[in-house]
Amino acid sequence: MAVAQGVAGGNVMVSLAVRGVDVVLGSRQVLTGASMEVSPGELVAVLGPNGAGKSTLLNVLSGEQKVLTGDVRIGDEKLHHLSSASLACKRALMPQKASLSFPFKVKDVVAMGRDPFRASVEVSSNRLAVDWALQETDIGHLARRVYTQLSGGEQQRVQLARVLAQVWREADEDARFLLLDEPTSSLDLAHQHSVLHLASRLAERGVGVVAVVHDLNLAALYATQVVVLSKGNVVATGAPEAVLQPSLIADVFDLSVHRVEDPDSGRKLIVPTGNHRRSASVIDIRRAL
Repeated sequence: MAVAQGVAGGNVMVSLAVRGVDVVLGSRQVLTGASMEVSPGELVAVLGPNGAGKSTLLNVLSGEQKVLTGDVRIGDEKLHHLSSASLACKRALMPQKASLSFPFKVKDVVAMGRDPFRASVEVSSNRLAVDWALQETDIGHLARRVYTQLSGGEQQRVQLARVLAQVWREADEDARFLLLDEPTSSLDLAHQHSVLHLASRLAERGVGVVAVVHDLNLAALYATQVVVLSKGNVVATGAPEAVLQPSLIADVFDLSVHRVEDPDSGRKLIVPTGNHRRSASVIDIRRAL
């Protein structure tokens, strides 16, 4: 499996980094001074309540979102200096929603992930990448189905396969980055863990992975690093066990929790105590009723 080769493809390891980024959408400041970094071999989970700026930060990392101030780089290269074609060869983005209204077969959708490489990579390698992605996402049996006729969860797995095909690489190629925006949102419990386990294995094989997730326990189990956002600010970064403390979760998510050790992995899992903290505005509304 070619993607399993060396972390940086024999070249100098580079990171994908955001430094001091401000983003304003309309009249609202969505990110303020945001900084984060992912290196090949890492799985970084981006966490935070709704509206915290998680998807915006991922779009900044991908080069899809312009910034007001700050810097976004892959290694020494600024993302806005790269052409769309060059950027597509370095990173793959799976958005929350991917609209596709034409009746493409599933295998053709997955093959779209290889479009940036058609002129530079052998046809056999592109086919190998597509077959590998179908296998890794367990959708080989859907290959000849029409994409628009699939369930929401199946479509999400097809989109995951598409970006996996995009980050597939030969042993002597540079490491790539995989950016996933809520990749488990439409999936059942088994497939949620399957996706994060796959992301973890990709990181072990030298891909730099960033995933926006809502489930803190998925982050605790699979991520090597977490980035926590609150109201557009990065409030904590580091290893999950160090960052996901009950005090931080109470402050950011307005939820009282305690932690228990998973007997298999030894990682700390998060359990709500039942004493949910509620904002004064919610309490006042209920009293008014």
